[in-house]
Amino acid sequence: MTRRTRPRYRRPPHPGDAVDALAAARDDRAMSIFVNFPVADVARSAAFYSTLGWSAVAEFTNENAACFRIDGDTHIMAISRSFYESLGGTEELVGGPGTPSPVTVAFSVPTRDAVDALAVAAESAGGRLGDTDEYGFMYQRQFDDPDGYHFSPFWADPDAG
Repeated sequence: MTRRTRPRYRRPPHPGDAVDALAAARDDRAMSIFVNFPVADVARSAAFYSTLGWSAVAEFTNENAACFRIDGDTHIMAISRSFYESLGGTEELVGGPGTPSPVTVAFSVPTRDAVDALAVAAESAGGRLGDTDEYGFMYQRQFDDPDGYHFSPFWADPDAG
């Protein structure tokens, strides 16, 4: 005769469990960030971002997407509109052709000169320059890529407090 045992009670998941699991999985490594957006022409976007001096990531680049490392573990992925539309959960993000998803990619650079150099490179590669903002403790320039995505490199004074 086989003895029947009751199934062990499992408590329902708690929202903090996901945070704890992520923290444990990170194993003291930084989290990688990938900003994804649809573009009209992957090759044109790849040429634009190469001109800015960002590093192409070959293992995430093909005819459907161009991935670039901005710095460290921060990346952008310019994805063909048709492939982006096939991804789950993007239906309300895609917008019509020629309409970029509403996002600003802001990132720090080490010097004011680096901010200016990126803006000059973006304009020479076909980007559209926007405002220059001087806040005393922070300096930033704005530019849009050929698909209209908005970038905002900035330098913040480390001594301003």
